[in-house]
Amino acid sequence: MKIKTKLRLGFGFLFLVVLFFGFISLYYMNQISVSAKVILKDNYKTLNYTREMRRMLDENELPLSKTLTAHFRDLLQKENSNLTEKGEEQALQLLSTAFDTAVNPLLPAATQKIALSRIKQQLAVIDDLNMSAIVRKNEVAQASVEKASLYLITAASFCFLVLFSFIVNFPGFVANPLREFSEAIEAIGRKNYKQRLEFDGADEFSDLAKSFNEMVAQLNKWENSNLAKIQSEKLRIEAIIEQMQDAIIGLNERQEIIFINNSAAQVLNLNEGQVVGTNVTSLMKKNDLLGRMMKEDKKNDLIKIFADHKESYFQLEKREILVPEYEDQDTPIIRQSTRTAGMVCILKNVTQFKELDEAKTNFIATVSHELKTPISSIKMSVKLLDDERVGDMNTEQKELISHIKEDCSRLLKITSELLDLAQVETGNIQLNFVNAKPEDIVAYALNAVKFQAEQRFIQLELNSKNVVSSVNADVEKTAWVLINFLSNALRYSSDKGKVMIQVEEKGKNIEFSVRDFGRGIDEQYQKRLFDRYFQVPTDGNNKSGSGLGLAISKDFIEAENGKIWVESEIGEGSRFCFSLPVVQ
Repeated sequence: MKIKTKLRLGFGFLFLVVLFFGFISLYYMNQISVSAKVILKDNYKTLNYTREMRRMLDENELPLSKTLTAHFRDLLQKENSNLTEKGEEQALQLLSTAFDTAVNPLLPAATQKIALSRIKQQLAVIDDLNMSAIVRKNEVAQASVEKASLYLITAASFCFLVLFSFIVNFPGFVANPLREFSEAIEAIGRKNYKQRLEFDGADEFSDLAKSFNEMVAQLNKWENSNLAKIQSEKLRIEAIIEQMQDAIIGLNERQEIIFINNSAAQVLNLNEGQVVGTNVTSLMKKNDLLGRMMKEDKKNDLIKIFADHKESYFQLEKREILVPEYEDQDTPIIRQSTRTAGMVCILKNVTQFKELDEAKTNFIATVSHELKTPISSIKMSVKLLDDERVGDMNTEQKELISHIKEDCSRLLKITSELLDLAQVETGNIQLNFVNAKPEDIVAYALNAVKFQAEQRFIQLELNSKNVVSSVNADVEKTAWVLINFLSNALRYSSDKGKVMIQVEEKGKNIEFSVRDFGRGIDEQYQKRLFDRYFQVPTDGNNKSGSGLGLAISKDFIEAENGKIWVESEIGEGSRFCFSLPVVQ
């Protein structure tokens, strides 16, 4: 039977119960009403008649007047039409005979008095009969009321029990299967694929239970076919993570630790078994290093940690875990998006590379410092050879001396750049910050390259716009960067060309730029220009440097809280720029 049919039958039964109770109530209420009407209609009228007759006799002397006599006989006639009790008719006949005697003027007064006495006697008899009838009918009516009340109470109790039973049991008819379905679905959510539902009958719940059991069977089949494979892959991945030397911590989208390998547990001084499943926010309050890891945003900064009985350096990497998500829409097009499923934090131990880098830096600094003295000595010796007071040289010798001078200058520049680089890498760079005017820095740089520009007839054009503020910077280091830009611009500019120097105040920054009109730089090389030892491939016409000048320039400018960049297009030349914050 369908659920809809069962509901109709149930509510139909309730409707019939209500009708039954209403019918019983109406029937007995009508019986009570009929009994009350009988009492009022019959006996009450008779008592009124006798009371009126008695009043007439009491208030008037015999013989009565014709009007009173006629009225008395009218009452007798009405009473004759309202005979209801046994013996009332006989008493009424005696009353009528006695009245005829009493009102006969031909009879003696004594006879009339005897007749009057009989009239009153018969009126009393009629009153007694009707009063007894009223008492009797009242008892009958009361019995009917009690009987009706009993029946009504019985019917009401029966209806109450039926309705109460219906209220208690009928909702369970719908709620119990739904509760079983809910519990079964929760069990499926806990991956209990052995859950089954059993419903007797042929209603919708039974059909739904069959479909549910078929679904669970398919899920169980799928789980059994993939569970072993998934478990094996999970164990393999956990083994790989555990054996990795890098410290690895995995978080889910709720910031709970889902895995941590042994290296991370040792570095962070955590118990691997106790922290898995714990919210990382609560652990950060007790572990400063973990808090620093979670709050660290810079990717290139090294974290120094005392590990393996020495100071070790670690590189922090954060990788967000993104999983695909498909949007279910009414349109036939399925849109794919991604959502965050957590994050993996990796601490790479770069202590060995840091030590090698420091050894390299120390070696470069030492070698550069040791080479600077003999190179200066060679340059001085070459200068002396070029002096005519030492002796004359032929043309070929002078060309050789000129080449030696250029090479010595180039070697001195390279060793100076290497020493500057060593200072930057070891953190020993010292900046003398002063409030300097931008035009003084530009003048310092222009004086340094003025002779080189004049030799090639290159015009140095200065353009200063709205510069009224000063900068807080190291004048020599900033001028060194500007000199490096100008030297590169002169190197890649043609003779009798032009190099533009521009200084402009933009908001809270002063922007310095040097522009040449040479060949320009290919876009694929622009992102690497400020990397150490990187050199743009040349066509052989220009001697390239060491590849350190722009890298050192970047370190100098960033140490002064500035920014450095390049703008270039093939055939349009290049524009090297840096900006420094103005003095507030």
